Amino acid sequence: MKGIVFLDRDGTLIEEVGYLSDPRRVREIPGAAESLLRLIRGGFLLAVVSNQAGLAKGKFGEEEWEAVHRAFVALFRAKGVDFAAVEYCPHHPEGSVEKYRAACDCRKPSPGMAEKVLARLGQPPGYAIWIVGDKMTDVLMGSTLRAKTILVATGYGESERVEGERRGLRPDVFLPSIREAAEWIMTGGE
Repeated sequence: MKGIVFLDRDGTLIEEVGYLSDPRRVREIPGAAESLLRLIRGGFLLAVVSNQAGLAKGKFGEEEWEAVHRAFVALFRAKGVDFAAVEYCPHHPEGSVEKYRAACDCRKPSPGMAEKVLARLGQPPGYAIWIVGDKMTDVLMGSTLRAKTILVATGYGESERVEGERRGLRPDVFLPSIREAAEWIMTGGE
């Protein structure tokens, strides 16, 4: 394996619709599955790491979240994409659902979800780590992991780029979508 690519879910692989609670609204960002297959064939492991504060905020329940998760995985599996791992953080420090109201080490930008995946999968020497997402929290998590970071314009990407630049934060590269991100990874980030 050449390395692992950590991917945000909403706004990066599937369309951003706010607090996604209906599995019928799970829609692939055009070209996402094709791009992920290219990465898999190129020798990369793929792992999804996604903040899902809607659970903590009471925007959807566990059954709705689980149905969306199943629809997401099924959508990509039907197109030949199997993820090495899928991790979610249901927490938020200001959540209204006590079970999930917490400051944790798994909520991005903290690297907890990615570290859990790396520990489970193992990380051989020289293993490259990439982060692709539509929010600066993805970029900040990547910086903590010393990964190459890609901010995509889909989802919240454009507004996050502008806000990030105002705060002096920048990804390694800003690209239109997962298609271009996969190409950039395949060429070694050149």
